[in-house]
Amino acid sequence: MIYKLLTVDEWDRAKVTGRYEGSADDLRDGYLHFSTAEQVVETAERVFAGQTGLTMLAVDPDRVHAELRWEPSRGGALFPHLYGPLPVAAVRAEYPLPADQPVGAAVAKALRQAEAHDR
Repeated sequence: MIYKLLTVDEWDRAKVTGRYEGSADDLRDGYLHFSTAEQVVETAERVFAGQTGLTMLAVDPDRVHAELRWEPSRGGALFPHLYGPLPVAAVRAEYPLPADQPVGAAVAKALRQAEAHDR
């Protein structure tokens, strides 16, 4: 499983169109940024600190139809980058993040739920 953090509004629009085209950062970089289970909490803390109205998606990498590349990023770690839109059908679960918790803690809790769901 790979994970995508995005706003609730972005996800709501994707569910209407059947695909997620990416955030402003994704569009600027030319690919959709994803994280592994080991990376997603740090990504939340670094990129989304102080933001509310977020959702974490659990995505099945075998169900994306665009090219998924594992490329070096933060500290040389390999991150999943999707070169094309994310089909809504590839999303196994969505986890709205509560606004009353720091985003890192909210993502850690959602990740535990996601991992329990996969068992």
